[in-house]
Amino acid sequence: MLERLAARCPVAWLLTRPDRPQGRGRKLGAPPAKLVAERLGIEVRQPERLDAHTPVDADVVVVCAYGLLVPTDLLGQALWLNVHPSLLPRWRGAAPVERGLLAGDTETGVTIHETVEALDAGPIAAQRAFPVGPHDDAGVIYARSAELAVELLLDVIPEPRFTPQAAEGVTYAAKLGPADREIDWSEPTVVTFNRIRALSPHIGARAVVRGRPVTVWSARPAGPDAGRPGTIVEGGLELLELQPDGKRRMSAEEFLRGVRA
Repeated sequence: MLERLAARCPVAWLLTRPDRPQGRGRKLGAPPAKLVAERLGIEVRQPERLDAHTPVDADVVVVCAYGLLVPTDLLGQALWLNVHPSLLPRWRGAAPVERGLLAGDTETGVTIHETVEALDAGPIAAQRAFPVGPHDDAGVIYARSAELAVELLLDVIPEPRFTPQAAEGVTYAAKLGPADREIDWSEPTVVTFNRIRALSPHIGARAVVRGRPVTVWSARPAGPDAGRPGTIVEGGLELLELQPDGKRRMSAEEFLRGVRA
């Protein structure tokens, strides 16, 4: 989003989280948005937290997955526009894309709304829907949402107008926890398939396959040729990409070779 927006309009600065230890070596690493901003020559600001003294020298602040509380005092110093990847008021909260896929939603979209103290409850400046394909995963939805969000922002920023959110149809997208990742092969096939789609390619669903704990990254409903040599069928799904604990991602055929070995 930052890269697309900066190509179309001036961006004064980026506000992002501080650098944090990352990976097995726990070396200090920058948030991805910081790397983009540095490449584009955009000033980067990384306060540990925001308070009433944080400078907000801009007319409009675009918020996208920032993850820290914005104090009410700061909200009054500029127009804060939040980019939310759902059709608000459905799926307010931390994990709207994943919760929508888990629920089997066939439509989603992007909402641009004013940031207010209440969670994702601000008046709406723009909203547009798009269909969720039967095999779309979270990565596809996020990519499509990012493109659409920039289009909407470019329309909104010059002359924003707001409409209050509907009081009906409010649902909440709670933060994902360990239980959300666990596959139970006895559940209906559609439930398991939606779980895998919702958690790919960034989190991963957890399961036991052929006696080994794995992360399942992709699957598809088992077709008439399922069960052919080199394939794995569990719970009505053909598993396409897996990752045994401590190993790299691999195809089902590669996994089976390792099991036989």
